[in-house]
Amino acid sequence: MAGLRLPVINDSGEEVDEMTSNALYDRDFYAWANEQAGLLRAGKLSEADIENIAEEIESMGKGEKRELVSRLTVLLLHLLKWQYQPSHRGHSWRNSVRIQRREVAAHMADNPSLKSLLPQAIEQAHGTAVIQAENETGLSEGTFPVVCEWSFEQMLDPDFWPGGA
Repeated sequence: MAGLRLPVINDSGEEVDEMTSNALYDRDFYAWANEQAGLLRAGKLSEADIENIAEEIESMGKGEKRELVSRLTVLLLHLLKWQYQPSHRGHSWRNSVRIQRREVAAHMADNPSLKSLLPQAIEQAHGTAVIQAENETGLSEGTFPVVCEWSFEQMLDPDFWPGGA
């Protein structure tokens, strides 16, 4: 039956307007998030905006993967430049590699389940890094390998410098 809406009853047996929480979600995300956290902590699941909470949790997970790909892209970009432009090597590139290695390692320590996504993340990051390397070095895209030649372990190895230190 279209238009028929059953009341939502909270844990105290009171009717709750579920549209209020959805409106707050659209109007003031910060207030909505705090309200939802309070409801969850109080065990008032029937009052919580479960659908939007689930959506936000999924979004957070995707954000962690995007962060990994972004850091890997910067790392691979500088490793490619290091290998293919040895005359331009300097402290800035070296430090960028060192920082990204630390950041990737920390991100993986905080999100160990991302390990299962590493092959896909490396492939995506490598493709983007090659385009950026072509742009930044002036070398043709064909100069760079089509697939990443380095293992994840090599990328994070502080003693690994393609083409020599």
